[in-house]
Amino acid sequence: MEVTPEITFHNMQTSDAVKSDILKRIAKLEKFYGRMISCRVSIEARTKQHRTGNIYDVHIEMQAPGGLLVVSREPHHVKERHAHPDIYTSVHDAFEAAEAQLRSFGKMRQGSVKPHPAPVQGQISELFAERDYGFILTNEGARLYFHRNSVMNGEFDTLERGDAVQFVEGTGDTGPMAVKVWLAKAMSSA
Repeated sequence: MEVTPEITFHNMQTSDAVKSDILKRIAKLEKFYGRMISCRVSIEARTKQHRTGNIYDVHIEMQAPGGLLVVSREPHHVKERHAHPDIYTSVHDAFEAAEAQLRSFGKMRQGSVKPHPAPVQGQISELFAERDYGFILTNEGARLYFHRNSVMNGEFDTLERGDAVQFVEGTGDTGPMAVKVWLAKAMSSA
């Protein structure tokens, strides 16, 4: 790591034992993803309750080439607030989430995770209902084939020539085609 890790405590006293535990966990993250540039961890004691224990927010910021990854583990629900009153458990949970985020980030950077194509808007230009296919006129002026099975929500029989649709383009046996098609108005009402 290029920058020394920062660890801060808010609304509580600094704990060398907790700091040591966090440094070990950061070292584990570094072994897992060796390209980390920096890591900042802040722990905040939200409340001080003698019967149910303290509630801790753990916030981790990891800088890596190509992105800033942030993990914020704060109890959102009343049951969750009392489920893990121990500071070590809160830190453990936050670092588990950080490792999962680093794993996902690493796969995306390597190209293992395929990005999902964004839907594009077009218009039904031809429809051959008896043969279960049709063509979409794209905004670029191209004709794109689609099959009945590509139409979402079983709405193929409701399609008409001129309907505005959204679609996701993919590659079929004979070239480009719309692999998912749905009515544009159905998308806006969802």
